[in-house]
Amino acid sequence: MHIRSDEELETAIRHMGLRPERARSDDSEIMAQIASPLLRLRFGRVSVLAGRAAGRALDLVDPAHPATSLLAASLPAGWRGDGQCWIFIPDDDGACAREQPTRRREFFKMMVLLIDLFDASHFFWSPARLWSDAPQFRASIAEMLTSGMPPVLHLVAFRRHEAEGAAYVGTRGLELFAGQELEGRIPEGWTVGDMVKRLARLSLDMMLNGPIREARRIRGLDAGEWVYLSPPPAGEGGRAHIRVEFGGDR
Repeated sequence: MHIRSDEELETAIRHMGLRPERARSDDSEIMAQIASPLLRLRFGRVSVLAGRAAGRALDLVDPAHPATSLLAASLPAGWRGDGQCWIFIPDDDGACAREQPTRRREFFKMMVLLIDLFDASHFFWSPARLWSDAPQFRASIAEMLTSGMPPVLHLVAFRRHEAEGAAYVGTRGLELFAGQELEGRIPEGWTVGDMVKRLARLSLDMMLNGPIREARRIRGLDAGEWVYLSPPPAGEGGRAHIRVEFGGDR
């Protein structure tokens, strides 16, 4: 697709039923991320601004940046060149809360169509700052649209960090779906993989059933394992991080 003319691109997108039209945004941040021509695409009730990613956007998705995560993805050395990367920015976030689940499904349907149209090799999901293999992302999203089970690993990043001499793993991107993020200290003898399996399970539960409103104790993955979930105090500012602790039968 990156070697086609602008007119050929618009025709191909139109044949996918996404109704492209030339557009302009008054948001300088958006204009700094999308190279001309800027297109507005529509699918159902969803509208996105789209175009070749400009320098600002390419800097934000740099796979070598320490804040960026990768899942089964290794971008080629020339990934930034020749207009190969496209960016899609939701254009109308003012919908009421009851419309959001439908609009989110329509947005993901649009992404499946675009991955097919562009024969994309990689996909960057910005809420989690997460690069994925595009065919894997597409398959996982298509499965979600059929079964209703969100592909947690493709939509949420799990990041290890250290604080006050202890190692932690926390989520990034879960807030979009559940309004909260998870964070837990790695118990002695556990690997990051052990933590990710457990946090992914908790993330899926929150994506399907909503945020954690009060302290809870639930059974863990292994026999005799317990998980303690502690939401932040009411009225605490900043992002809502749920503290996760692990224990066993005594």
